[in-house]
Amino acid sequence: MTDAPSVTIDQEPRELADRRRQAKKAVVAASIGNGLEWFDVIVYGTFIVTISALFFPTEDETARLLFGFASFGVAFIMRPLGGIIIGRYADRAGRKAGMLVSITLMFVGTLMIVLSPTAEVIGAAAAGIILLARLMQGFAAGGEFGTATAFLIEYAPHRKAFYGSWQVATQGAAMLLAGLFGFFLFTYLSEQDLESWGWRVPFIFALLIGPVGWYIRSKMEDTPEFLAMEPSAGPLRETFVGNAGRLWTMVGVVALGSVGVYIALFMPTYAILYLGMPVEAAFVSTLVFGIVMSVGSPFVGRLADRVGPARVMTWAAIGTLLAGIPLFVLLTQSPTLLTIIVIELILGTLATLYFAPLPAIMAAMFPVQIRTTGLSLGYNIGVTVFGGFAPFILTALISATGSLLVPGFYLVAIAAISLASIIVARRVYRQP
Repeated sequence: MTDAPSVTIDQEPRELADRRRQAKKAVVAASIGNGLEWFDVIVYGTFIVTISALFFPTEDETARLLFGFASFGVAFIMRPLGGIIIGRYADRAGRKAGMLVSITLMFVGTLMIVLSPTAEVIGAAAAGIILLARLMQGFAAGGEFGTATAFLIEYAPHRKAFYGSWQVATQGAAMLLAGLFGFFLFTYLSEQDLESWGWRVPFIFALLIGPVGWYIRSKMEDTPEFLAMEPSAGPLRETFVGNAGRLWTMVGVVALGSVGVYIALFMPTYAILYLGMPVEAAFVSTLVFGIVMSVGSPFVGRLADRVGPARVMTWAAIGTLLAGIPLFVLLTQSPTLLTIIVIELILGTLATLYFAPLPAIMAAMFPVQIRTTGLSLGYNIGVTVFGGFAPFILTALISATGSLLVPGFYLVAIAAISLASIIVARRVYRQP
């Protein structure tokens, strides 16, 4: 009898230490696929002007760019469907199984882009191949965030916001890496080399990541929370019927996190085409945003664990409401390298403060039986409605109104929607 307590005391630290080791491995397994997803998305947006010229040739430059951004946005139509199918599968077969499906489909979509002939070679069919590849990538990405986030959060023994923030840190790293590719390829390649082969280089790089990510994920066990629970008989029905309020609240919460990133992605095109800035300056701004998000996210995660994810996100949403329009007024009046770096520092900080706690608050909103379905749907509906078509909407609105302040107004409007949604999450659903 006297030995029993010592065994229990000794066993608990060992179990906790093992859980921590597994959580660190989960960070790598979850983040590498998430980084691949975002790298492909951001690279496509970074090279959108070149891709538009090669696959959607037309004399009208604005129309060509709109076609390109439409091909960028069309993938987001598939995200909710991917979230439903892969999320439901992961709630029944396991988080690991869902992650393996999503990374495999993302790899196939990227391979199609790498191998696709241009319109000069096969005509209009080239646009069809690109659209099909983007639809496949969108479907895969629809299941990636929810499944990988559930996997990561459920492995974390504590500090859920900190572990979840690595999802956002890898998105910042993907943006940084995509910006580096854009900077060096646009700076050191001729226009002819860029159009003939240069734009494919980052997608080829992404192909190398895919098998590595698949291998790492295949070696992981499923999460303790999933293995301990009784799977839901109908995770989709339970999400839409029993947890509809939580779902639509999360759609609104996701909006600002998505738009903040996609406006940063739009900035190089905005700076080059509308402000007449040199290519180098435009891509430096993307690098700044990526550095802030990749480095800052874990620190914001730690802060969110101390004071509550919803509180940190509230601060960030209010800051975006106050700063959004003045920042774009400053940029249009003084389109210099220093100005755009300062603006990206501010926007990157606000986006990181908002986005880094998001995985933790989303995971906490849904019970484990429907967590990947709820996460996938909430995230992907929000991204599709508010973020994925943001570059297309901004380009169309700037063309229609002639106002270069459109991105600022759009950012502020979305911040207001998200702030209201966070208030609901805090007061109705008791998120800390």
